[in-house]
Amino acid sequence: MPETNRRNSSFGQQFARVGPRMDARGAADHRRRLVEAAHGTVVEIGAGYGATFPFYPSAVSSVLALEPDPTLRALALAEAIQAPVPITVHNGVAESLPAADESVDVVVCSLVLCSVADQSAVLTETLRVLRPGGLLLFYEHVRSAHFVLAAAEDLLTPLWSRMAGGCHPNRDTASVIAAAGLTLQNVERFGFSVLPGNPRVAHILGAAAKPPA
Repeated sequence: MPETNRRNSSFGQQFARVGPRMDARGAADHRRRLVEAAHGTVVEIGAGYGATFPFYPSAVSSVLALEPDPTLRALALAEAIQAPVPITVHNGVAESLPAADESVDVVVCSLVLCSVADQSAVLTETLRVLRPGGLLLFYEHVRSAHFVLAAAEDLLTPLWSRMAGGCHPNRDTASVIAAAGLTLQNVERFGFSVLPGNPRVAHILGAAAKPPA
C-alpha cells in the first residue's frame, strides 16, 4: 500500500475502496505468496488496511505493522484482531522504523516503495533493523521493460504522483534494492491489471537478504 508522510485522509479513503477490488483480481494471491517466507519477528511498512495480515504463516512470532494514514490504520487495527499471528499496528513511516539495530528477522513491503520520497533512505533503515541474513520481502509495481510504455510512465509520473499519494510508476525498484546492499533472491516479474480496463503494468515479487555477519 502506498506509504508516505505526505498522505492525506482522502487518499486513504480512496485506497480503502479500491484496494479490495484489486485484491479480488489477484493481488490477494500476490500478498499470500509475498509472506510465505516470513518468520520470526516481522516489521511491515505501509500496512494499509491490513490486506497481508490473513496470510502470515505460523512461523511468524510477531508483526509490527506501520501505517501513517488514519483511515487505513483504523481498518488495519480491526483486521489485526482476526489475524492468525500476533500483530500490533502503529502510526509510523518507513523512513524511521521503531525497532532496534539488527532486531528484526523480516521486513515486508507491499506496494510501498513506489510512494516513499527516498527509496534509498528506506532501504538504509531496513538494513539497520534487519539481523544479518534477514529478509526484505517485497511486492511492488515498477517501470516497464518496454521502451514506449516506460517513456509513457516517465511522462505520467509527475501528475500521477500528486494524484495517488506519492506513487511513482516508473521506479526500477529491484535495482535500488540491490544497490542498497541487499542480495536479490527469486525475483518474479509479471504484468498485472489492477482494475477492469486498466493496462497490465509491470510488478515484481521477491525477496532480498541482508549479508551475513
